[in-house]
Amino acid sequence: MLKGLGVLLGLATVLAAGSGWAETRIKCASTTSTQNSGLFDYLLPIFEKKTGIKVDVVAVGTGASIEIGRRGDADVVMVHARDLEVQAVAEGAFVNRHDLMYNDFVIIGPANDPLKIKGMKSALDAFKKIAAQGTEFVSRGDKSGTHTKELAIWKTAGLDPKGQKWYLEVGQGMEKAQRIADEKRAYTLTDRGTWLATKDKLEMLVALEGDPVLFNQYGVMAVNPEKHNQVKYKESMAFVDWLISPEGQKAIGDFKDKHGNQLFIPNAK
Repeated sequence: MLKGLGVLLGLATVLAAGSGWAETRIKCASTTSTQNSGLFDYLLPIFEKKTGIKVDVVAVGTGASIEIGRRGDADVVMVHARDLEVQAVAEGAFVNRHDLMYNDFVIIGPANDPLKIKGMKSALDAFKKIAAQGTEFVSRGDKSGTHTKELAIWKTAGLDPKGQKWYLEVGQGMEKAQRIADEKRAYTLTDRGTWLATKDKLEMLVALEGDPVLFNQYGVMAVNPEKHNQVKYKESMAFVDWLISPEGQKAIGDFKDKHGNQLFIPNAK
């Protein structure tokens, strides 16, 4: 009886594999902006159709994504804090990092722009004005790529806002941080992709954009299989190679929001 059951189970496994039921899945740890913007919903079906590889996305901040990869709990990461990425590669946690695409950060604020930041050209000057007036500012406070950029601007401006009553560290992803800023009538720093994808839900405006310091580079890299032999390196590199290929780059460039805005500019190297 048991022997017959084993034969039937083995046959079922063969039939499932032959019919395409068996599948390969990889895990991608990524920044919330790629998820909130809808980019993965657009890209992954194209990649899966081409390769048969399914990609499960864990959308957290960049810092958390890199840590997930360091632990071997993901196969590939897509994030946006280039210095941290390059450092992690140098330390041996990741391999085959590539610039992938870019957009920019913007400072958004209440629709009435109480500090009259709109028209200013310098993010540093805007941050200084926010601090000087003690106007509420929402920080993601989550070691994400956006948070890393924000802290770099405060540092360059010679300011340390931590602990100030007007400085609100919320420990949330970008979409939630924007919503809190909207509710508080506060300013915040956001990536353009998330802003464009969610702005219709908010009573806010872009107060400052176009400063070169707000450039936002995204990268992709595979977890080092020599550190974690359980990772699916071959499949991860199939994903990386597709993303940086002409086909993948075109798909990234073709992705637009419902208003026809291009959210990411491909620039793979």
